Amino acid sequence: MDTQAPVMVTEPRPGVLLITLNRPRVRNAVDQALAKAMDTALVRLETDPALNVGILTGTGGHFCSGMDLKAFPTDGVPVVADRGLAGLTRAHLRKPLIAAVEGAAVAGGFELALACDLITAADSAFFALPEVARGLIAAEGGAIRLPGRLPYHVAMEMLLTAAPLPAPDAARHGLVNQLTREGEALHAALVLAERVQTHPQDAVLTTKQIVHRTRGLDDDTAYAVQDPLSAPVFTTAAATEGAHAFTQKRPPAWHR
Repeated sequence: MDTQAPVMVTEPRPGVLLITLNRPRVRNAVDQALAKAMDTALVRLETDPALNVGILTGTGGHFCSGMDLKAFPTDGVPVVADRGLAGLTRAHLRKPLIAAVEGAAVAGGFELALACDLITAADSAFFALPEVARGLIAAEGGAIRLPGRLPYHVAMEMLLTAAPLPAPDAARHGLVNQLTREGEALHAALVLAERVQTHPQDAVLTTKQIVHRTRGLDDDTAYAVQDPLSAPVFTTAAATEGAHAFTQKRPPAWHR
């Protein structure tokens, strides 16, 4: 593993891909090199059938401070094709991705966390969208996603005043799944990843797809989208085994 690379990619456990942002001197700010490396890692997560869950974290005690503003005037916003900041914020990943947050998750860094399906965070971590204070807009998901993840007025205070949100408050509002002691967010994410991948992947991936494709739709339209996606899952061997295991009062024996 290249410890000098802008992104380090490992498999700490079978089925789990750990993507670690590695520019600690700038709190893992995203430049073009980091964006391209992270996009490559996400493509690996999506295309490798042996991988079920991804975890995104950062080195140096911080998650990510967002776009590298020193590089911005010459390099522009570090987006990748149509997949958004660092290849994630507009990517529509099929597989679950967990953010393990220590320290700062700020600006685009917070938007990366918002693009994940689950978030673990240390109790000393904090989230912020300070773009308006820099004459910018949280345009990679912050302004779109945050009002749906927090109470409206809490989200608007963050967006309009650049006020930070400490991780304990984020957990209280339901934005953070698990709050940990400092230095333990990654461990909590690994535990969550194991819990996710114990279940049949057809059920997990289809559930995520339904959630994303029906968000904001009225019920009738949502069912029309959901039913063609969910119907094949009910005919799988895993569905039959799950029903048998339940009626026989035993753990299911999934065939991987």
